[in-house]
Amino acid sequence: MPSSLRPLTTLLAFSTLTLSTFAAGSDWPQWRGPDRSDVSKETGLLKSWPAEGPKRLWLFENAGHGYSGPAIAKGKYYTIGTRDGSEILLVLDANTGQELWTAKLGGILDNGWGGGPRGTPTVDGDRVYALSGPGDLVCISTADGKILWQTTMKKLGGKTPNWGYSESVLVVGPHVLCTPGGAQGTVAALDKLTGKVAWQTNELTEPAHYSSIVPAQINGQPQLIQRNEKSVFGLAPKDGKLLWQTGFPGRTAVIPTPIVRGNEVYVTAGYGSGSKLVRIGADNQVTEVYENKVMKNHHGGVVLVGNHVYGHNDNGWVCQDFATGAESWMNKSLGKGAITSADGMLYCLDERSGALVLAEVSPTAWKEISRFTLSPQTKIRSEKGKIWTHPVISHGKLYLRDQDLIYCFDVKAP
Repeated sequence: MPSSLRPLTTLLAFSTLTLSTFAAGSDWPQWRGPDRSDVSKETGLLKSWPAEGPKRLWLFENAGHGYSGPAIAKGKYYTIGTRDGSEILLVLDANTGQELWTAKLGGILDNGWGGGPRGTPTVDGDRVYALSGPGDLVCISTADGKILWQTTMKKLGGKTPNWGYSESVLVVGPHVLCTPGGAQGTVAALDKLTGKVAWQTNELTEPAHYSSIVPAQINGQPQLIQRNEKSVFGLAPKDGKLLWQTGFPGRTAVIPTPIVRGNEVYVTAGYGSGSKLVRIGADNQVTEVYENKVMKNHHGGVVLVGNHVYGHNDNGWVCQDFATGAESWMNKSLGKGAITSADGMLYCLDERSGALVLAEVSPTAWKEISRFTLSPQTKIRSEKGKIWTHPVISHGKLYLRDQDLIYCFDVKAP
């Protein structure tokens, strides 16, 4: 093969392998959706709700403890919960809420803010990958719940973070990527069929925090974007080579997933940290575009819609200009919480009250259209815990969770 064609061939191969991990249509097969942007491509959704909220299709009441979100693929709803002294992969019929099967992952994370799982499962074809709070990584058949292989973050050199392993693992090509942290390598790639270690990052050995990896194409080069407490970095998917790294002053817990657009990488974190945008050059040199405290997102996540970032900054809901970092507006009419976007609308969840707001995507003002409050709400949540599971929209349905309770609402326009 001519050497001039090899970079293009590599790029196409990576793109094909990455896309093969994504379910077709409007499935939501992993954390933050097919491209990990948390912006759904669905259309034809309701533009307003009645006062009591959209029609509830079903309510499941036996998910146990935890904050795991859903992966939805081929009519099945996958999440992680607890039952009988174990964290479990729980699988429901996504249309009816009927329980199909469960698979045991391991022990339950014990945490004062609420025990149980944090991460979202990842569906890849006929396999689903789930990481428990204590760090058990299990590969399971989607057909019948049979465990195909399993390992632990401890075996990969990791130590359970203060609030448990919260990452939602990523499948790219032949590998499942995870972040055990520790001396053996911060990030690890495992053969997705066998669980055998393909590589670990010998150039990075920092402890794991709580963010999840994002796949990217930057200047035609496949990359994996991840963060630890004090930096953001890009890795080569083939061997884990460190391509670039830039400092970011994370504090206490670095949680929100990075956003990548073109050759630009955006990150934010709470505890007063702020937000930062960097531009990656063709030689993987990093140029800082801005760093400020307009967005200080704790763990509800942010979305990039058009040219603006939307999310909660610990003081209120904020719209931030992606290119400049400037604040476009702030609104305090809804409490702190999580966000997702679909069909030109924002879905904003108040973690304390369970209120959910439907608002127009607008760079000029907070434009609330409707709101309702989740009911019933769980009776098993920790006193310190709140409604921290992010909302998800798939196949015209809105899915929410409050510990043992999983809700499904019809948001498809007639």
